[in-house]
Amino acid sequence: MKKTIRLALITASLATASQAAPFMAIGDSAELFLTGSLGVRYDDNIFLAKSKTNDTIFNITPGLELDFGKNSQLQGSLTLNYSWETYSDNSNLNTDLLGSDFVSKYDDGKMKLGFNAGYHELNQNNADVRVANGLVRRDIFSLGANGEVEISQITAVGAAISYNNENYKRVGYTDSESVTIPLNFYYKWTPKVDLSVGYTYTDYSVDFGQDSKDHFFNVGARGEFSPKFTGKLAVGLLTRKLDGADPTTGKRGGDESTFGIDSSFSYEVTPKTSLQFGASNMYGTSPQGQQQRNLTVNGMVMTKIDEQWSVNAGLSWRSIDYFTRTDDYYELTLGGTYVVSSNIRIIGGYTYRQYDSDISASEFKNNVFSISAFLRY
Repeated sequence: MKKTIRLALITASLATASQAAPFMAIGDSAELFLTGSLGVRYDDNIFLAKSKTNDTIFNITPGLELDFGKNSQLQGSLTLNYSWETYSDNSNLNTDLLGSDFVSKYDDGKMKLGFNAGYHELNQNNADVRVANGLVRRDIFSLGANGEVEISQITAVGAAISYNNENYKRVGYTDSESVTIPLNFYYKWTPKVDLSVGYTYTDYSVDFGQDSKDHFFNVGARGEFSPKFTGKLAVGLLTRKLDGADPTTGKRGGDESTFGIDSSFSYEVTPKTSLQFGASNMYGTSPQGQQQRNLTVNGMVMTKIDEQWSVNAGLSWRSIDYFTRTDDYYELTLGGTYVVSSNIRIIGGYTYRQYDSDISASEFKNNVFSISAFLRY
């Protein structure tokens, strides 16, 4: 649920960026904002276990946001926040967590460049990471850079590189590092739609389990397919080459191939209502070092009722193929936002989770109700 709340708060902060006055102006193009959130949620299954344990959790998250490059080709932002989580009944789970992100972009019309870095401390269970009567603490560090250059009026080349490191503080979970490098060639089919030919290389290494190298050869399209329909699509052959021994089966090496897809779309139903949906089919490695094939389908509807009220509803399904069994994970979200002023928003939400598996002990159901206030001044 924390991830859902954070995404909602980030969305709210971006939406108010053009309205909220900064706490401090630094020169002509940089602004410093004070940010913060105060929230409470009721969770009827805090460990995401078959046998439920409920609790009420309070969250306080003060922070800072520095925006620079206003109205210039080079723009960016740096955010820093510190979160305190307090459990009413299970005080041994109380924790404080640090989070920080840096994002920048450059665009001169012919060349686009981007850079991002992030560090986040987490102490929350999810569908892949959970233990009975406890939470899984880990740190995630990420770096990324991307660029796109126009070769001619109808062609362009794009490339990127991303690095991700996960460090677990609990025995039984493997630290991991991954490097992903996508390369794409774009051809302008119409003034608003590009066709693409691409290749993505991913190197994934773990402390125990099997290291892997993925190759995704794909074709696709991106852009505005109609005045109300936009998005991107890549489909093709996805191959995974394995090294080392599987911690569950003892199997060493081997290759796997499947149909790969990566897509996201947006459709304007009405001027105030939009539908976002997408699908992906990619390989993965669980935090326990097990090989996975993940098929994910998701959708979300967002409606702006008036200048103060907006609501959303989302549904996602993930099929997790472990090659010896297939688990299913469902998540339903309902949310609403009330704009108090350009500086304050109130966000409420409900999340339902369900995990089905051939292993009965792995199954769970979860209901979470939350409300939070977000400040950006």
